[in-house]
Parts: sequence; C-alpha cells; structure tokens
Amino acid sequence: MKWIFWLSAIFIAYTYAGYLGWLWLRAKLRPWPVRRGTAEPTVSVVMVVHNEGQVLEQKLRNLFELDYPAERCQLVVVSDGSSDRTEEILREHDSHPRLYAVMNQLSRGKAAGLNSGIEVAQGEIVVFTDARQRIEAGALRLLMQNFADPEVGCVSGELMLGDGTGESGQGMGLYWRVEKKVREMESASDSVVGATGALYAVRRELLTEIPEGTILDDVYLPMEVARQGRRVVFDARARAWDHPNLGGEREFARKVRTLSGNYQLLQLAPWLLSGNNRIRFEFISHKLLRLAVPLALVIALVSCVFISGIFYRVCLILQVVFYALSLLAILDFKLSFFHRVSDAALTFVLLNGAAVVAFANFVTGKKVAWTR
Repeated sequence: MKWIFWLSAIFIAYTYAGYLGWLWLRAKLRPWPVRRGTAEPTVSVVMVVHNEGQVLEQKLRNLFELDYPAERCQLVVVSDGSSDRTEEILREHDSHPRLYAVMNQLSRGKAAGLNSGIEVAQGEIVVFTDARQRIEAGALRLLMQNFADPEVGCVSGELMLGDGTGESGQGMGLYWRVEKKVREMESASDSVVGATGALYAVRRELLTEIPEGTILDDVYLPMEVARQGRRVVFDARARAWDHPNLGGEREFARKVRTLSGNYQLLQLAPWLLSGNNRIRFEFISHKLLRLAVPLALVIALVSCVFISGIFYRVCLILQVVFYALSLLAILDFKLSFFHRVSDAALTFVLLNGAAVVAFANFVTGKKVAWTR
C-alpha cells in the first residue's frame, strides 16, 4: 500500500512542480533564445464572434487603435450565426477600409469560423484573438518582432487576469501565473505546447485547415506548426487583459471545455503521441498528465487511511485540511490569510473536478460546444 501512495504522490508532484523544474534546468543547460528584430510584415487579425453584441463595438475600437501601420493590418471578423446585434454592428463599420466581415448565417462553431477567416486573410502573419479580451496597443508590434527569427512559426502572447493595472493573485489568477511560468520555460529552450487563445500569431504558410468542431484551436494550430519543424514561442511582453473572475460556474464550464479539448485532440490528431511530434514529451507532461491527477489524488487520500505510522497520519490530516479549506472558500469565509489559501485550494479542487467531468464527457461521448 505504501508504494501505491508514493507513486501517486510522485505523479502529482511531477505534474505540478517536477515538470516545471525540469524545464527550468533545460533552459539553463540548453537555452534557445529567440532572435527578435524589427519586423513589420503584413498582418491579418482574425476573430470569430457569436452573439457578442455587448462587447463587439469595444473590441473593434481596441483593434483599430493597435499601434501598427494601418496599411499593413487587415481585420477579419467572422459572425458565426449571430442572432443579436453583432451583424448590425459589423454593417455599421462596413465602410472601414481595414475591416472585412464574413456573415455566416448558420452557426457551425469556432473552428469553421476560423477556417472562413483564414480563407480571406491576406497577411503574411495571421493573428487570432477573441472578443472579450482587450489587447494592449503595442502588443501586435511586439509579437511581430519574434517573426524576424526564421525558426519561429507561431508566437503566443500573454493573457493577464486583472483590471489592466495589476494582475489578480487569487483563484484562477494564481493558477494562470503558474501556467504562464510553464509556457515561459518551454519557450526558453524549445517550443510551447499550445498558445494563449486571446492573442497568438502564426505564419500563414504554416496554417492548416482546422477540423470542424475542434475545441482547442490554440493548441491544434501551434502543434501543427511544431510538426512542420518551426518553433512555437511565448512572448510575455505582448499582453491581452481579461476579467480575473467570470464567476465560478462560467470558470468551471470553461475549464471543462478546455480539458475535454485535450481528449478530443488525441482523436483528431493521434500523431501527437507518435514520433512525428518532436515535443511529444512536453505535450504529455503539460497537457495529458493533468487529466490523471484526480485519480492520483483519490489514491493518495485513500491509501493514507490504510497505512499505519505517524508520517502517513500527518499526510492524511494535511489532505483533509486542504480540502476543508476549499470548503471555506465556497462558504465565502473571509479571514485574511486563510481566505487567500482557501481560495487557492478551491481553485485546485475545481480544476481537478473539471478534469473528472471532462473524462466523463469523453467516456460517454458527450460533445462540448463552443459558446460565447
């Protein structure tokens, strides 16, 4: 029983800390810096929207105000069967010389919308973004500097969770900071496994058609870039901002969708686990092992119940206390230090709960659709 406990404990430790430590060591021993330079290639910013009338006007204004030569920047917005004011807003900007609107009357999902946008994109570089996040004015120019390096095929920006002045340190904000550190270390010595969906760019000649229904275009396309021998890098200077907390229910649903997307990728692109994927080890460590953590957590907890000894009693108590702290966050228990710790505990529990739901979706064949 002891070896079962230790296997599960080592598995959890590697997934959340060991992999990051290995990346840090690799970056120190074998750094691979990006050769940035001044670059102003032609750019097409592609965005798919579905019933985003509440935020679309603000987003378009944000895109129009980006610090990049207007004559070298095309904006492509695809309406995916919108039934609110989305199409009306796009028609109001129809005379804008930089905007190209595609009105798809039937909703076919984000992947199909992206394919429609890529078809009409004319830029050497295609930038992908979403409607909700605000992109900093200089972010596009910073992204392009990475393409001065011919080895770079895809560049991911950084998603900041906060009000635009400072990043949140609670809940998903804490999780996201750890996630970004992993991406930073992957990029420092090779390629990132996936990109930030709110802001990433790809050389147009490296883009492939996205299978209809694909949930994680921001993983599928970057992995296809890596498959073609180019690097996928992360640039923390190019930033987009989002709300730190969209509400527990929405955050949970979003995470279920993301983790379900990882299972879907294995079906859509089985080559990810083959020798054709030169960053297969990173893909497994970064994306797949997290799917198995809930099982390891249950094994670690249950095994401690049946093992005698002070050490294992302490481990059992610590685990129970940790889960009790997440309960305090649910009850909105606000007491300085305990509130911050319980909030982080709740985030951890929710993320692993989402992994369980994603697994159930995979086993039962339930599809998770793209929503606004």
